[in-house]
Order: sequence, then structure tokens, then C-alpha cells
Amino acid sequence: MEKSPKSVVLGFINKVRSGKEPESASIYMAEKIKAHQIISGEEELVIRTPENYTEHIHEFLECYGQYDFEVQEILSEENKVYVRWKQSGQHLTSILGFEPTGKPLITLGSAVYLVENGLIVEYWIQQENQGLLIQLQSNCSG
Repeated sequence: MEKSPKSVVLGFINKVRSGKEPESASIYMAEKIKAHQIISGEEELVIRTPENYTEHIHEFLECYGQYDFEVQEILSEENKVYVRWKQSGQHLTSILGFEPTGKPLITLGSAVYLVENGLIVEYWIQQENQGLLIQLQSNCSG
């Protein structure tokens, strides 16, 4: 029995995106995924694979340590699933040119995932980086 799009995305979020089991990305993701990334108003299309997505999550773990990943909202309609989240970690490596401080950092984001045949095939993600920049400036000046 095929899993619902919502259960596929929840599994992906809770195991992979959360940083708890990044190596399990291939269970939830197609071989090639179109990732439409919107960061502070700029859109970029990136082709993701389960392997390079796993590497991407390992980069998060280097930057933020074992972060908390809280789903604040999830909505599902047909084969699209919207997720809004809050990620809380520590400033452990250089981020946007700011040297590590070890202080807490919080980022907010959201994405719409398209699921076909039980796998994520495309997503549209937005990261709120202005708040991150303000935190980095504050952490490094104080």
C-alpha cells in the first residue's frame, strides 16, 4: 500500500530534514528532485539527489550542531504538502562571513513538497534569512 503524500513528507521531515537520520533520504526522495529555493527574495533552481541532500544536512549539522527542528504547521492537498518550521541550533562554524560564537541561532522556513509514487519529486522552499543575519550581527557584536 502506497503511503500518503503527507506521511511521506512527515517521514522526510522527522528523519532527514531534522538531522536525525540524513542517510535515509533515498527512502523519501526520487533520484533527482527539482528544488526551487527562494532565499530573501532570490529564486534559484537546484537539482537535488538523495546523496547531495544528505551532504546538505550534514552541513547544517556542522553549522548548527544537533539542532531542534519543530514543525509549526503542515497542510496537505492531493499530492502537495506544505510545511512551516522553526530550526534552533548553535553558531558553530562561519555563517555568511560571521565567525562562530557558540550562541543560539533560530531560522524559520517553509516548503511545499510535491509527492509522486511515494517519493518527493519537487519542492519550493523559502528561508527567512534577514532574521538570521540580525542574530549573527547581534551575536558577533555583543
